[in-house]
Amino acid sequence: MDAIVARVLIVDDDAASRRLLEVRLRALGCETAMAADGQEALAAIQQELPALMLLDLEMPRMGGMELLRTLRRDAVDLPVIVITAHGSIEAAVEAMREGTYDFLPKPFDPHHLEIVVRKALERRQLVQANRLLQASLDARIPQILGDSPTIRQAAELARKAAGSNSTVLLLGESGTGKEVFAHAIHRWSERRDKPLVIVNCVALSEHLLESELFGHERGAFTGAHQTKKGKFELAHGGTVFLDEIGDMPGALQAKLLRVLQDHSFERVGGTKSIRADIRVIAATNRNLDDAVKEGRFREDLFYRLNVMRISLPPLRDRMEDIPALAGHFVTKYAAEVKKRVRDVNSQALTILQAHTWRGNVRELGNVIERAVVLCSGDQIGPVDLALSGSSSSTATSSAVVPTPLTDFHSQVKAHKQAVIRTALREAGGNQTKAAELLGLQRTYLVKLLRALGIRANGGAER
Repeated sequence: MDAIVARVLIVDDDAASRRLLEVRLRALGCETAMAADGQEALAAIQQELPALMLLDLEMPRMGGMELLRTLRRDAVDLPVIVITAHGSIEAAVEAMREGTYDFLPKPFDPHHLEIVVRKALERRQLVQANRLLQASLDARIPQILGDSPTIRQAAELARKAAGSNSTVLLLGESGTGKEVFAHAIHRWSERRDKPLVIVNCVALSEHLLESELFGHERGAFTGAHQTKKGKFELAHGGTVFLDEIGDMPGALQAKLLRVLQDHSFERVGGTKSIRADIRVIAATNRNLDDAVKEGRFREDLFYRLNVMRISLPPLRDRMEDIPALAGHFVTKYAAEVKKRVRDVNSQALTILQAHTWRGNVRELGNVIERAVVLCSGDQIGPVDLALSGSSSSTATSSAVVPTPLTDFHSQVKAHKQAVIRTALREAGGNQTKAAELLGLQRTYLVKLLRALGIRANGGAER
């Protein structure tokens, strides 16, 4: 059997016992460290955290139980196997309460020791692998970015909401990050280890949406060949995020109201009441107050949803967050397309902060994704941006009339030509100065001039 290589701390006041354990552990391929009592063990752990500790209970100065309590108090993540000649059922139970992995009496059987040590180390490796996987998954979950007062206030309210099971209503224009906030609230809540189920209430027809939410029984309608669980049922113990709730059909609003009131429902075509322990987060870009007044949205449902109300600011009201958001998108999309683009230069940031951003953060993400694809260097510059409708940027003041969206490459080429000609005019035809305005190397600008058919004075080559 192959050995598991790991560092193991042996804590025992008996030198002969330490030596015997050391021999056995080295035969398994483990590195060993020694301590004669709990105080020496604490010093060794502070210097380097071992993968496993073998611990005697009866020792001078600081005994094994006191050491276990100290490690638990300080939240030290370390599996422990207790080995003692003074073992008893009471001691074993007490040690287990303090987080001990296993308990072996002296004299121990070498084969039994090997099995217990291997299992303890394998369990630790599995725990660490799960943590790495969770960290990787967490890294993919969108984060709330920005330090502007408006976004910080919304984030703080979201944190408070996460500590309860109350329904949350997220309001804001399209692209302001409502789904990002839903992820954050779920991640900060006690339901974080349970599912977060996302349903777009406007993407499906009323019939399909009803089946998606509540599930259906076999034979409930044509094509229902088998029983299907709905999103509410699948999300038991977790969170359901109902996006675009303002567009939910009236008949389904009544069924949703019952779910919020008593957490029960029936599948389509069924009569059995199903209970689901769920927390609902709803979002919309509609004005629900007006919808209620006009009779397009149930007033009783609105009050059930409107327990914790969080309004998300549009990007134009938090322009100071653009550098952080742009940097996040650069890192994300550069990794996806495997390019070494590291950031956005100052000239390009100026253009981004002058744009109107009708599509909010979603539009910014799309612009940066396109810029990363177009970027030839390690920094995104003005020439890489393809913003339409910007009136405040020098580099985009001579906006071209967009060609059809189906002709993407022509549109990009035309935009690059317009940006470079503007820079050349501002620089009085000086290519070095124009390159500085654009955040480019002069040699790269010359290469672009040739590729785009632009003369040095800004005109077109013939």
